[in-house]
Amino acid sequence: MKRLGILTGGGDVPGLNPCIKALVYSAIDEGYEVVGIRRGWGGLLNYNLDDPSAQHDWIIPLDKQRVRTIDRTGGTMLHTSRTNPGKVRTADIPEFLRVPHAEEDEKTRHDFTPHVLKVLDKLGVDVLVPIGGDDTLSYAERLHREGFHIVAIPKTMDNDVFGTDYCIGFSTAVTRSVEFIHQLRTSAGSHERIAVVELFGRNSGETSLMASYLAGVDRALISEVHFDPEKLAAMIMDDKRSNPSHYAMVTISEGAQMVGGKIVEYGQADAYGHQKLGGIGQITGEALKKITGEDILYQQVSYLMRSGAPDSLDLMVAVNYANMAMLLIRRGASNRMVALRNGTYTSVPISTIMQGLKRVDVDELYDSVNYVPKVRHVDGKPMFLY
Repeated sequence: MKRLGILTGGGDVPGLNPCIKALVYSAIDEGYEVVGIRRGWGGLLNYNLDDPSAQHDWIIPLDKQRVRTIDRTGGTMLHTSRTNPGKVRTADIPEFLRVPHAEEDEKTRHDFTPHVLKVLDKLGVDVLVPIGGDDTLSYAERLHREGFHIVAIPKTMDNDVFGTDYCIGFSTAVTRSVEFIHQLRTSAGSHERIAVVELFGRNSGETSLMASYLAGVDRALISEVHFDPEKLAAMIMDDKRSNPSHYAMVTISEGAQMVGGKIVEYGQADAYGHQKLGGIGQITGEALKKITGEDILYQQVSYLMRSGAPDSLDLMVAVNYANMAMLLIRRGASNRMVALRNGTYTSVPISTIMQGLKRVDVDELYDSVNYVPKVRHVDGKPMFLY
């Protein structure tokens, strides 16, 4: 009997559990056994081939009974991590993989891909379905180049995987953001303040831009365009004065930068070289207070954007991506990523994700002079406007 492996990597998003459930149901109906790999690529890195008793920490069998109700909740029942087995820090090497007396250089990155391939062989996995964003899928592409069968599914609330118009998690993140922005209007209006709402978005401001556009905020700062705080302050005071309730709303992507500034990062970089982001909204709020003398309401929405159950669109895409992946597997396809392109379900070579960067089309969708979304002409544009 053939065996299918499933893993989820990177940040959690609503829609992962429905995708896992649909994969399991379809795979079992096709005669596959299914195993879930826990904690993303970390499950394969930490699997000790010489200690079978520890396998349940990293690998779990999946059947219809186990996944029957998981589609009702957000997150991933397989858990997740940002582990990259191709670039493991010295401090993160599992004890059983450490070489005695090896030089311990914390800056050195170690490639444990041969170990990962041995684990997959030991588990009898014939095809692997990784569900993730650029980082997770870039390592999946590496495994394919090593000869392993991969059919990938894109997910990220930033919707920035190159090669697909849509990633699982995007719609719910926008929906949540719009809801929280509107809810914050009550406090901002009651206290007559300038509200600064920080949203996720490291390199791509698409989620932030779409939420700001739909929520009708006064000014929106995105990752792709550096902003001048003095200029922003003048604009936002005009907005506040023209509002009968005497408040104004600014949204800002976590990866946004002031002119001449830099992205606010903190903590140790993960296995893909990313430090945590967050705090540019607070810095911007403090700058606005200093320039205007106005009180600021600062709120990081952050993880709330990707918490909870998926909305109907993410639920539909998650299930359809799973079914599309199984269709490819039945056909014997490999090296593919399921995708939505021009409103149609399809697939592309997984190497496509390495061929470009998906960012906001600033000229078409953003007024970089006035710091506002600029969506005027949608004729001929795809549903998500890029």
